[in-house]
Amino acid sequence: MEQVLVLAFALLCVLSASGQTTPPNVNDVRITHRTETELTFQWDIAGGSSSYNYILQRDGIDSEVITAGTGNQVTYTVSGLSSGTKYNWILFTVFGEQWSPGFPFSAATVPPNVQGVSVIDQTETTITLQWNKDKAEYSYELRYEDKVETPPSPQSTVEYTVTSLSPGTKYTFTLYTVFEGLKSSGFSFSAVTVPPDITGFMIIGRNETALTFQWTKDKEEYTYELKDSDVETHTSFTDTTVVCVITSLSPGSEYFSTLYTVFEGVKSHGYRFTDVTVPSNVESVSVVEVNDTYVILQWNAVPNEQNNKYDYVLKYGDVEESVDFAVGNVVKHRVSGLIPETKYSFTLYTVFYSQRSTGFNFYVFTSLSSITEVRVTRSLTELTVEWNKFNKSNVYNYTLLISDGAEIDFIGSAVVGDVMTYKHSSLTPGTVYSFTLLTVVDNVRDPGFRFKSITTLDCASFSWAVSSSSIVADVYGCTYVTAQSSSGSGKNASIEGDKVNLQDLYPGESYTVSLFYNLESEMLTQCSQRLTLVPNSVSHLHCKYYSGGYGLAVIWEHPTGIVDVVEVDVNGKSFNHSNSSEEPTQQLVTGLQAAEWYKVTATSISGARRNEMTIHCQTDPAGVIAGVLVFFLLVIIICAGVFVWIRYGSAKRSHQPVESKVSKTYNKTIASDKFPEHFQNMSRDDNRDFSAEYEDLGSVGVNQSSVAAGLPENKDKNRVSNVLPYNTSRVHLTINKAGDSDYINANYMPGYGNVSRQYIAAQGPLPSTVNDFWRMVWEQKSSAIVMLTSCTEDGMVKCEQYWPLDNTPFLYGNLLVAVKSVNKSDSWTLREFHVKNKMTSDTRIVHHFHFTAWPDHGVPCGTEDLIQFRELIRQHIESPFSAGPTVVHCSAGVGQTGTLIALDVLLQQLNREKAVGVAAFVKEMRLSRPLMVETESQYVFLHQCILDSLPPQSEPIYENTDTIYVNEMALKRI
Repeated sequence: MEQVLVLAFALLCVLSASGQTTPPNVNDVRITHRTETELTFQWDIAGGSSSYNYILQRDGIDSEVITAGTGNQVTYTVSGLSSGTKYNWILFTVFGEQWSPGFPFSAATVPPNVQGVSVIDQTETTITLQWNKDKAEYSYELRYEDKVETPPSPQSTVEYTVTSLSPGTKYTFTLYTVFEGLKSSGFSFSAVTVPPDITGFMIIGRNETALTFQWTKDKEEYTYELKDSDVETHTSFTDTTVVCVITSLSPGSEYFSTLYTVFEGVKSHGYRFTDVTVPSNVESVSVVEVNDTYVILQWNAVPNEQNNKYDYVLKYGDVEESVDFAVGNVVKHRVSGLIPETKYSFTLYTVFYSQRSTGFNFYVFTSLSSITEVRVTRSLTELTVEWNKFNKSNVYNYTLLISDGAEIDFIGSAVVGDVMTYKHSSLTPGTVYSFTLLTVVDNVRDPGFRFKSITTLDCASFSWAVSSSSIVADVYGCTYVTAQSSSGSGKNASIEGDKVNLQDLYPGESYTVSLFYNLESEMLTQCSQRLTLVPNSVSHLHCKYYSGGYGLAVIWEHPTGIVDVVEVDVNGKSFNHSNSSEEPTQQLVTGLQAAEWYKVTATSISGARRNEMTIHCQTDPAGVIAGVLVFFLLVIIICAGVFVWIRYGSAKRSHQPVESKVSKTYNKTIASDKFPEHFQNMSRDDNRDFSAEYEDLGSVGVNQSSVAAGLPENKDKNRVSNVLPYNTSRVHLTINKAGDSDYINANYMPGYGNVSRQYIAAQGPLPSTVNDFWRMVWEQKSSAIVMLTSCTEDGMVKCEQYWPLDNTPFLYGNLLVAVKSVNKSDSWTLREFHVKNKMTSDTRIVHHFHFTAWPDHGVPCGTEDLIQFRELIRQHIESPFSAGPTVVHCSAGVGQTGTLIALDVLLQQLNREKAVGVAAFVKEMRLSRPLMVETESQYVFLHQCILDSLPPQSEPIYENTDTIYVNEMALKRI
């Protein structure tokens, strides 16, 4: 443009120099029409003169001479231009040879349309377009519906996404090329958005080979495509819905499909669904077994092409039962709880993903069975017959036929509850009666259950002849007899000719004699009688001189057998001796006359039975002379003694020996606020008073009989020879069968207050007594076992492990024991056992409290752990889950066991009475089992535990430097 102006100015200067007049420029040039290749210009004639011509110059090229014509305006069209191009022009006014300076201006042609637009992406709400850009200067305008958008204008290729569109809709677009404010004629095209997935889809029908489903038809223009080339479809339409049927499918199969909405050749994302066809029915059902209350059915599993496993549902009446698929091709199912003599209509459905087949129908008739079990409660003159209603149903009636001709009918619905009862009274003792029990339904009787029973006997009505080794009696109504001693031994014999004849029994022993009747291989107890045999008399009864003729030493050897007491009678004086020693025993009798004969009687006593042996003994005749000498000698000694006492007695009184305190403290309780002072006093001089008190407890209970523990068959059941349970308090096991023994090394132990059997103190089980140990736990209904020893210490076995090594249940006799939980801490382990009786199927929970911080020798290093451990046990005992006595054991069952039991009882006493009597309770325990609290250190440790359990005092009597007691002093004495 600048060049054109310069050129026009130069030309004007030339004209001026030559003297010619320069024509004027036009005032303005207008564009009246333009296309991609043409521009039409219009201007007013220069200077208002029509004599001027014009030349239009573009890029230095002149046009032809343009004449003004007749009007006031000049119109001129330039063709052959390039589209979308901006041109620079100069319009010269020409007159003759003179040119005006020139009027410069610019003008551009209309830009071209794009050659084509591609749709490169579609969604339900967007369309992405792409086209090529011819020139970098071009921009674009996109119009659709009533919207105008200006896409960005990169250098070459344009991509533009139209948003906020409606799904499944066809849009008409016009794309304009824009250049220098000029728009092309516009390129029109159409594009569609992705149609939406179907809505309102539902399965409206299915059978074994077809699936029918429907969905909502959103637009008339939409079509649909099912992606599954292997199936045949049939589709029908209504104004609002589409129904499609897929046929030629396999029964009981699962199908996966995708359903597309199609619009203008564009598919939706796809609605995915799965469904199953109805499975086929079984072909047939076989009845494997049928009786009155159940039926066992069998059928072949239904095959299918997809190898699916079907379940089955069996329906009869209002009952439906699920049948899981069995491994293999054969399915068996038991239907229980049916009514006898009834026709049942069954329908068996094959089930696949909750879809059932049409059902296979069949019928089964139940039968009528007999009662197979009755219970008879027997007495002397009455037999009570009980049986359970069949399946707890009132449908059954019953008829009882009795051997005496009676016939009793029972209506099941007339009896409340599930048990039927009949009492057959006014009978003869020891007599067998026969019965037949019939079940009746709709007046149909089964063949009947036949059984017999026998009335019991009164053993006291028989005359029992008892000697030291035999029991004989005439009896009736029994076939077998047993005699069981209190120690566990016994005799068994058949009864021949209605006569009991038991020989070779143990003298003085008490036997429970039981009569039995063998009725159809069942041994029925008829009666029992407790009889004590006559004890043996003492042997080698003789006398020796004693007390210078004024006494006798009566000497005898202990009789064999059971003897509670040997009573010696001399001159009207009686003396009792226990029969616990194997050495010869003597009784010194004084106050007799010298040279006199006396009747000496030694009577063996066992229960109420007595056996006397009498001899006559003479006192020493030399005693008369010796008596005179002795008299004078005694006078001299007394005088000398009086003299010494007067002179030296006062000086020696202060050195009298300390009396034993235990006799004064057996029944003495110490108040809780006085206990620290008491403990301090007892601990002085190296635990002197503790030692004295403990030593005096050593003789408590030692004269009691332990004969059962010493029997040959029981000796191997004792861990140590000096810890044998006393007969009076030992635990008796139940004898259930021949060969059982009632012996176990365990005693009942007293609890606090009036509780006589709160604990059982037992030795740790031996390999041979583990089964007996679990029998005791089960029979005593114990819910807790307290163990205070390790199974082994220093390589020595202290207790046989009597529970399973792992979580695998183990059978101990008839008891199956399983470990259900184990919780360990530093000082104890808590276990939970589940114990099942294999004979009765009863199951109980037994808690196992195992204290692991108590060494075999000595006592624990502190009291805190044992006090806390005792609290855990006490919480269990006082819980509603506790039942039966708590079993406590260590190795021998006396040391740690006695200390723990005493601690539990004494802390209860301390809590309730604010006082405690340690010696009194240890004495009470030793009357039930020997050596309870076995060592002096355990006795001191028991006191220390009580002391450490006391509430703190504001001003303690003495300073206990160790809060948790370390038994240094007590251990010195071990």
